[in-house]
Order: sequence, then C-alpha cells, then structure tokens
Amino acid sequence: MATPRKPIKKPLSKNSNARLVKRVVKNTSQKSNKTRRLTSLLALIILLLLTSLVIGFAWISFLFIFQPQQLGWINKLLPQWAQIKVAKSEAQTVAQIEAAVNKLGLQKGEIIFNEDSFLLPIYKQRSNCQSDCKEIVELRVYQQALDLEFKREPEKHYLLTTQIAIAGPEESFVIAPLVNATNENQGSSISLPVTEIKRLEGASKDSGTWYYLLGQRSEGTYNINYGHILYFNPARYHIQQLISWTSPTGTLPQWQQVTGNSNKELVINQTVGLEPQLQVYQVKSVKTFLNPVELNEITLKPAALKDSSFEKAISMARSGLWTPAYNSLKSIKKQKKNISSNALAQIDVIRLHSQISKTQADTTWASPSQQVLANLIDGRWGKALEAFKTTHKQNSLEISQSLKADSGRLWSRVEAALEVNPNQKEVQAWGALILASQYGDARAYSWLKEQFKGKPVNFPEIQVLLKHLKGEVTTQSLPTTTHTSKIIGSAQTIESKQVNLNDWLQIGTDNSDNSTNNPSNNQRWYQVKVSTFHDGKNWLKAPFTTLNLPKTPPEKQKYLRSILGLDNDATLQIAVWHTNSEQQSTTATVKAVQLTNGTLRLLVLPNNSVNISTSGEKNQPQALATTTSALEWIQPSPTTLEQLQSIDSQRGNAVLKAVWRALQTTNSVKGNFPNVQTIQQKLGHWPIQEIDINGNGKPEIVLTASNEAITSLAPVAKQTQNKINLNSRPRTLILSDNNSIIYTDFGQNYHKSLIAIANLSQTNLPSLLISDSNGYTLKRWSQKNQRFE
Repeated sequence: MATPRKPIKKPLSKNSNARLVKRVVKNTSQKSNKTRRLTSLLALIILLLLTSLVIGFAWISFLFIFQPQQLGWINKLLPQWAQIKVAKSEAQTVAQIEAAVNKLGLQKGEIIFNEDSFLLPIYKQRSNCQSDCKEIVELRVYQQALDLEFKREPEKHYLLTTQIAIAGPEESFVIAPLVNATNENQGSSISLPVTEIKRLEGASKDSGTWYYLLGQRSEGTYNINYGHILYFNPARYHIQQLISWTSPTGTLPQWQQVTGNSNKELVINQTVGLEPQLQVYQVKSVKTFLNPVELNEITLKPAALKDSSFEKAISMARSGLWTPAYNSLKSIKKQKKNISSNALAQIDVIRLHSQISKTQADTTWASPSQQVLANLIDGRWGKALEAFKTTHKQNSLEISQSLKADSGRLWSRVEAALEVNPNQKEVQAWGALILASQYGDARAYSWLKEQFKGKPVNFPEIQVLLKHLKGEVTTQSLPTTTHTSKIIGSAQTIESKQVNLNDWLQIGTDNSDNSTNNPSNNQRWYQVKVSTFHDGKNWLKAPFTTLNLPKTPPEKQKYLRSILGLDNDATLQIAVWHTNSEQQSTTATVKAVQLTNGTLRLLVLPNNSVNISTSGEKNQPQALATTTSALEWIQPSPTTLEQLQSIDSQRGNAVLKAVWRALQTTNSVKGNFPNVQTIQQKLGHWPIQEIDINGNGKPEIVLTASNEAITSLAPVAKQTQNKINLNSRPRTLILSDNNSIIYTDFGQNYHKSLIAIANLSQTNLPSLLISDSNGYTLKRWSQKNQRFE
C-alpha cells in the first residue's frame, strides 16, 4: 500500500512578508490610538466630575461654617444618621421670627404655609403716604426643623432657607401699555411698591407652586394692577422671581390652556380700551439645581416658519389684524404637515387675540364710536363703514375724535390690509378718514392720489364721507323707521292750568281723543324730561342738539312720532319711591312733545285715576318714566358679606377691607384699621349681589347699605343724624373682581343714588340707573376708559 505524500509548503516571498508585517503594525497602531482617545475622554469626564464635586463641597462647607441655616434642605436628601446638625439657636419659632423682624424696624406679613415650610413676606412702612402704606421689601422661606431635639419642643421650630430682596417694577414698565396706546408720558425708573402676595391658582398639577406679587396704580381713568411672578421649589425650599407683569385692565395673571399642551400657559392681559393685547408665557424646564423652571414668552417675531404665506399672516397679526391673520393661518395649517411646535404656538396666540376682537365686533355697542372701532379692530372694514354712514352728527364727531386719538394701531391695520390687496375700497376710505381726522382733508386726498396712482379710487364717495366726518349732515337725511318705543326720563306732575298747548307739538295717535285739545281744570298731567331714547338704530342721550325738525307741523309730527317709536307704543310707566322705600306706579300716554335748546320733554296723560306724588318729598328721587321695552331690571338673589366670606374667605376678607376703607374715606368710621374679624362682626349682615357689570365674565360685588346701618357704625350728633335721615335711600358701593371701587355714592352726596341695575335694550352690558338733582342718568362701563360713562 502506497504511503500518502505530504503537501509541500511553498516559502513566502519577501514581498508577502513585508505586507503582512505592515498590516499587523497598522492594526496595532489604530487600536492603540482609539484606546488613547477613549482614555483621554474618560479622564476628562472624571476631571470635570471631580471639579464639580470639589466646588459643590466647597460651597456646602462655606455655608456650613458661615450660614448653616441655609443647609436645611440638604437633610431631606440624607439618611437620618448623616443629617447635618443645626445649632438650636439657628432654628426659631414663629414668635421669635416676628420679634427678630420687628427688631430690624420691619413687619411680618401673613404667613403662607406649605407642607413642612412656609413663605413669609416682610413689610416696610412707606413714608409720606396716605393709603396702602406698607410695601413688601423681602421674602423668606422657612423649613420646619425636624431634628430630634426640636421635636421635643412644644412649639415648631423653623430654619431660614431662602431670603430674597423685593423691589416693585419700574414706573415706565407699569404704564408701558398705556404709553404704547396713547403716546403719553413715558414714566420714570422709580420702583413702584408691591403690597400683596398671593398664590397663583390654576396651574397644571405637575408645574409646581406659583405666587404673584401685586401692586396697584391709578393712571388717568385706568386702575392698573402690576407685580412679579414667583416660583416656589418645594424640593429645595427655594423661591425665585421670574418675570414682572402689568395690566391696565386690572386683570390678574391667570393660567389658560392656549396651545393645547399638557401644561397650561400663563396669560397676562395688557388690553387698552378695545385693543386686545395679551402676553402668553410657557413653562419650560431647565436643569438647574435651585431654579428648575423658567417662563418663555410666545412672541410673533420672528415668524417660526420659513414660508412666505405664513410670514405674511404673522405680519398681519403684528399689525393688529388678528382675525384675517388667523383665517389665513388656518388654511396654511391644513395644507402643511409637520409644522413646528413654535409655529403652532404662534397660531394659538393669534387665535386667542382673534377670539377677543371677534367677540367685540359681534357685540352691539351703545356708543356708535365703539361699534365702529370694534369692527375696525377686527378688520371688518365694510361693516365699520356702514355703521359710520348711519351715525348722527354728534356721533360722527365722536368717531372723528377717536380716529384722531389713535396712536398708530388703526393705521398699521390699514397698511397691512392694503399690502394684501390694495384695491379694497373700504380700506382706502378708512385710510382717508384717519388721515383727515389727524392732518386734514388735503393730506387725505394727497395720500389717495400718490398711493393709488393708476388704480381705481371712488373719490366722490370719499368726499361725502369726509364731510360726514366733520358733522356736515342732518338727521333729516336719515331714513325714519318704525320701531318699538324705548324712552327713559324723569317725570313731574303739573296741573292742567299750567299747560299751554301752544308751547307743545301735539302728536297724539288717537284723533278721536279730545283730552289734549280740551284739558279739564281738575286734570293732572305729567311732564317727562327725556334722558335718552332709541331712534331705531342707536341710543341718543341728552342734550338732543342734532334733532333738526322739519319746518311744517305735519312733518314735525310725523318725524317725532317715528323717531321716538310712538307709532307702536306711546305708553309710559311712571314710578316713584317714597321715604319708606315703597314704590308706587301708574301708566300714562304721550300726547305732546317739546324740543327747546336740546331739551326734549313729553306731555303725558295718566291712564287711570291712581294719584301719585312726584314732587312733595324733599330729597327724594324724581319719578322714573320708561317705556316697557326700554329696560330689563336685573335682580339676582341677594346674599351677605358674611355668607360671601364663608364661601370664599380670601375674597370675602378682601371685600370687607375694601368696604371699610371706603367708609374711612367718607369719615363714616374713624380710628385705626381693625382686624378682619372685627370688620366682619360690624358689616357681615350687609346685603350684596354678584353681577357681571363690566363684561369680563367675572361678577362684581354690589353692596347696599341703609343710612341707618352706616350711621350706626359711628354715632353722630342729633342734628347731623336728622340731616342724614332726610334721604333714606340706600347707599351703594360696587367692587370689581379685583376689589377695586368702580362706583360709590357713599359720603356726603345725598342727592345722588343708584336706583337699580338694568339691561338697556340692544346693548351688551348692564347699565346703572342713577338718580340725582337733574333727574335720571344711565351709565355703562366703558372698556376703553375703564369707568362708568
């Protein structure tokens, strides 16, 4: 059997050996370089960690030596055996803390407790002031000391963990929204005081605990609220000041679901008049040890999406055309996918502004100028022009003043709208009207010729509009309408012998009725002085200087019957309140009218034999005369201050304090300001009603008190008491939802009193019916001027 042959191995060539050696050396070198890089990176990381630990331990060591009370929060992270022992002298009871604060010449505020800590505001007395003389100058956070030695003490001890100085925002910041809207004084760099600190309720559950500092300032007709927003970190017993805020409407900051995220946004209302302006902040997490969150404002500059249509819509929104901008953005949102969260946030902020401007434009305003402005702000150029064309001379002059006072926001809207479509005739007209009101007709015509050279412009129509802007129209040119009569005035009784029919224009609707032509000697009439009436389109108020009657008696009769709505309803309800607060009423029919120097009077005849006196009782309100459709009385169920406090103690306490301050201001009570419990004992039974009067969706407090109740607080001399008793009408005080006084007839003005609150037909807000020596006036809340007008 043959033996197998072994394979013969060929010797490697010199070149093969060289390549093999080179490959091995290269691989070894690459592995070595990679190892060195990893080693260097690891060494750098270890070095950074060691550096951080050294700095951290050095900081803690410094605090342990010099400020051990600041280390109370560390014990929460350490086991029982490793916790830092704090000297007993560093922990204090609440009484000891207060004594230490007083020793510094300061005052302890009301403690705000959390789980095992509390927030303490420190007050300082302001010099040369007459009200709200204490301001917050410092905030402290105290953590409960849980060491065994403190647990044995009968009172809880606390350690100071955070101490921050507080200064209010600068005056220039506080009034900035008003400056932007009216171009008024810029304000100074002086810090305005903050006087209260409260929890900012309504935040998302996982966003922590929030507070706001509050101060108040009156600027013209605006009652401004301002302050700071603070965040409390319960894990570190630390409080931080994040942003400052200001609101010309007096609205407090509030949490709202704006962007649809899991967390709510913080909304600050800086609206001035009808111009919506909101600041919206998102809560963002940051990885810092003591301050884990920050507030980032959602701004519209720059546009968050690089798209020409999106950028144009954002530019429109910045100019104030919120609704047209949002309509455009809705279309873009449908077309595009994967829009960034920042772009979506901008869309949501524009939507929020659009909701406000749309609501205002959909509202029926008693003032034609407000109706026109609301439509302009929402970009409803055609409707605004319609409303302007139908106004009377007095109202057209009022609109002219509104356009003249514009700081540039309306003009920005005009420019933005014309940039989208320069051929909009309504926008061209409004541009001319704005320029004419501010600079004169010549400037308006010059702008039209230069801006729209070679483009169609309706010059004849604009010429008519410019004349109307200057009041060069008469009410006779307006079409008469047949509408239900809405008249409000004050009535007085007169004897038939006092009636000279030659001084009156008889407009009785029943020709068979001879009572007007032949009044009997024993007949009693009522003379009604008209305060306001509805002409079928708008409410007109005295004096009625624009009612230019036709020349002939038949034309005058027809015109007045039509404009007063007497063809449909010529019946008035006449009511009077006596000293015992009882009401007596009757009905009467309008028989004649008289217009003298803007004063409109009606001659009315009672429909029955009920005899009521309208002038025999001194200091009593005159009789009120109204048609059935003019007013709808608002009468919510009354409650008391005591019941309000039991339901909402925070607001109840604030209302009690505000009412007592009002009583002090009118010298109805004297002496030092008592505690809330004492005030509640004295005023708790006083009746109140909750009514939304200013249209912000939050009810105001309407408090009424008899003169007997007021004078019982501080007995006065008998003579004064008798003088007061001449008018037994209750006194009224109205507090806004932030407890500011927005109406009062407290004090020495015994000839003015609030009779009732009613809804005026075809208006959006309730009206105050006020009686004074001149009769009756209706006042409604002005969103623009933030007061009753």
